[in-house]
Amino acid sequence: MPEEPKLHDLDARTLRGLAHPLRMQLLSTLRRDGPATASQLAEKLGESSGATSYHLRQLAAYGFVEDAPEHGKGRERWWRPVHQGVRFDESLLRNTDPAVRGAASMFMHEVANWHTQELTTFLGTRHEWSEEWVGASDLSDFTLRLTPDVASELNEKIHDLINSYRAHAASEDTPRSEQVRLHTHVFPITTD
Repeated sequence: MPEEPKLHDLDARTLRGLAHPLRMQLLSTLRRDGPATASQLAEKLGESSGATSYHLRQLAAYGFVEDAPEHGKGRERWWRPVHQGVRFDESLLRNTDPAVRGAASMFMHEVANWHTQELTTFLGTRHEWSEEWVGASDLSDFTLRLTPDVASELNEKIHDLINSYRAHAASEDTPRSEQVRLHTHVFPITTD
């Protein structure tokens, strides 16, 4: 069985350290693209190096990123993610502290925005991918009538299936291999 990714369980304190659009973008970029300097991230994200440097230090203070000294030369400070992902506790949305609830809500909206941006980017650049990759992509939706228990079971099975594919992960130098993103969204809707 493949090794599960190392996840960071968000709590009220660490959520406040992460719940900022640029911090979330920095962390996601480091997870996807690997270690980088504040200047490299600033250029990639269209931000100032002062802003990226400040927010990287904040992410480090909350345990999301750390130094990557094996990459640095001289005074360059390289950063890498500490975890491969975060686990969000829904109870944060019901916390008695309004600041925690606000941070939780902002975090969830930023995740949704990030998913939308990734999908929109793919759709806008799909002509740059091979027919093989375009054919292997998927944009599907399904509607089922489920109970909360069955929906939770479905989520767990989807996550288990995705994690089972970690054993098939190709190395960076494997021909035709690319990073792929999988988004899952399971939520109730009204039928009025």
